[in-house]
Amino acid sequence: MASITIRNLDDDVKTRLRVRAAENGRSMEEEARVILREAVGREEVPVKGLGTAIHERFKPFGGVELELPPREPMREPPRFD
Repeated sequence: MASITIRNLDDDVKTRLRVRAAENGRSMEEEARVILREAVGREEVPVKGLGTAIHERFKPFGGVELELPPREPMREPPRFD
């Protein structure tokens, strides 16, 4: 099993870790292991695009059929002679 040393840890962080460990009935070392295990064990949740999120939000309400206007030929591009 590997071990690590964490240098330059803020006193406030160490105090909060000690309090959290005491609240959970663990040593500071075990509490740090639990925190690290949870942090690296989380699976990445894929981020949805805005359009997908909106679609999923309103999908239960049904859809709306829109009439699409007919396409027209492209107009002539401007000339800069």
